[in-house]
Amino acid sequence: MSLNDVQHQTHKWISQFKEGYWQPHEILARLTEEVGELAREINHQFGPKIKKTTEDTNEIGDEMADIIFTLSCLANSLNIDLDESFKRTISKSYSRDNQRFEKK
Repeated sequence: MSLNDVQHQTHKWISQFKEGYWQPHEILARLTEEVGELAREINHQFGPKIKKTTEDTNEIGDEMADIIFTLSCLANSLNIDLDESFKRTISKSYSRDNQRFEKK
């Protein structure tokens, strides 16, 4: 699924509700919460933090997908094409960082 497909699916889901997209600063706050949930799960599974017996184990992939969904909401609300933005970012990485790291 391309990022455009993700954005389309996100828009299709959001469009069924009267409220529509939240304001960008509200989506950013939600994105921060979702990143925190991912950080907590990573810390539980790979770090020193032990889960409470009352806490469920969450799938790291599901936490990442929550971030992608929320980021897609932000992009859609600002009319940003994530496919195009990502193409520019990866191109910049190849040109700027091509000699930065040891290659296999």
